[in-house]
Amino acid sequence: MESKIYDIKRSKFLIRNYCAKSDRCQFQVLEKLKAYGVSDGVSEDILIELIQEDYVNDQRFADSFCSGKFKIKKWGRKKIVFELKKLKISRVCIDSALKTIDFDDYISVANDLIQKKSLTLKDKNIFTKKKKLADYMMRKGYESEFVWDCIRQLN
Repeated sequence: MESKIYDIKRSKFLIRNYCAKSDRCQFQVLEKLKAYGVSDGVSEDILIELIQEDYVNDQRFADSFCSGKFKIKKWGRKKIVFELKKLKISRVCIDSALKTIDFDDYISVANDLIQKKSLTLKDKNIFTKKKKLADYMMRKGYESEFVWDCIRQLN
């Protein structure tokens, strides 16, 4: 656990480094400042400075989060939205970030995931196998109706 930092200059220095390493959202920055022991009022002032200096930008964060989670972890839209909401990202930023996912890529990734998962399932019963595929895809954050459309096209 980090020790509490009471010097404001030091806190600003550390939080700038924290933001420079990777895109951060306002919620993450406020939580980090709280962990440093900075009071809420001072945290808000520091956050405003960071936004003005473009260290913190929720739209940029949402775009990179969305892109990374889809391309690397192969998450579906629902899971991405859920995780961004947990970080208190606005609906406007979330909607804009989701538009960066190409729908053809979304279909392609979903079909690849379904193909790979279906090879690992040993069920003889086709209905059980399809249910397991659908459950897997929905846990990854893909929309129910979309998943079932993909599974129907599998045959």
